[in-house]
Amino acid sequence: MRWQLPLFAVVVSGPSMAPTLRSGDALVVRRGGRVRAGDVVVASFRSRPDLLVVKRAVREQDGGWWLVGDNEFVEDDSRAYGVADVLGRVIFRYYPRPFRLS
Repeated sequence: MRWQLPLFAVVVSGPSMAPTLRSGDALVVRRGGRVRAGDVVVASFRSRPDLLVVKRAVREQDGGWWLVGDNEFVEDDSRAYGVADVLGRVIFRYYPRPFRLS
């Protein structure tokens, strides 16, 4: 078993979470823990396990989560890829400026 830190960082790429998050925003994520509908999370879709995404959790479904982006015009979320497994919940943006998401 491999040990992992409880927090990790990710950088947003693409417009799917605009206006909440923009491409280039750097986020701190808490690994595991409880996820609730409305939380911004980091996850991977079961149909695309190689793709790490930042999306908003909508509802639990089939042992995973249905995720959507905040930008209604970009559909690279559960509408395209189905259910996702959440790796962690975003707790704040540290670049370009601090902004609390939860």
